[in-house]
Amino acid sequence: MIDIRAAGPMEQFEILPIIALDFAGVDISFTNSSLWMVIATSAIVLFFFLATRRAALIPGRVQSAVEVLYEFVSDLVRDTIGADGRKFFPYVFTLFIFILAANLFGLVPSIPGTPAEIHTFTPTSHLIVTLALAMVTISIVLIYGFWKNGLKFFKLFAPSGLPIYMYALIVPIEIISFLSRPISLAVRLFANMFAGHIILKLFAGFVVSLLSAGGAVMLFGIAPFLGAVAVTALEFLVAALQAYVFAVLTCIYLSDAAHAADH
Repeated sequence: MIDIRAAGPMEQFEILPIIALDFAGVDISFTNSSLWMVIATSAIVLFFFLATRRAALIPGRVQSAVEVLYEFVSDLVRDTIGADGRKFFPYVFTLFIFILAANLFGLVPSIPGTPAEIHTFTPTSHLIVTLALAMVTISIVLIYGFWKNGLKFFKLFAPSGLPIYMYALIVPIEIISFLSRPISLAVRLFANMFAGHIILKLFAGFVVSLLSAGGAVMLFGIAPFLGAVAVTALEFLVAALQAYVFAVLTCIYLSDAAHAADH
């Protein structure tokens, strides 16, 4: 995602149309963000196709990687949601893999000389993308919560066993907390990816500026270069961690929906 030719650190987040489309006055253009979501999805499909087309009792490297990912998310869903979690595994697994792929592809440097519209782009660095993912999760929570528990789903906001006078305080807090879930879920992922890419771009800018100065000043470029390397390594960790956190919180919210009547 580091493009040293850009004028500022914010240009890497600019949405650029690749194929201009308009439907009834609504802009539905295919953009660089759309392109990299398609690339991430295609890479996931290809990865799993290669891993499963010749499944063996003794797995190879690719099959082993897929099995590790499968077991990792399966254990997460089972431990967090319980017996009801199996039905949500396909969604949580897809969500985790998509966010992980989108985050990692955003760390691949752009190829010099390529048009700006196809420079490496991180869809999860845009709030609208992360909010859309969060809203899908919360919609599933609401639909499943009411489908399984009926009106008992409201017990999620009024846990049993409290003194009656406490409900006047607890219920509003629980409602506000629930309504803030999609916002916190979306902002957490967006903010981490956004901030990390800003820092990477700033370090890259320092390195280029100092190296282009020539002479002894070039030596001062070593520090920001090492900083960029360290931040890049950290960003790979953050990319995986944020996909995991999003999946964990999704499981927790789904668990609340599954066991709302038990509160």
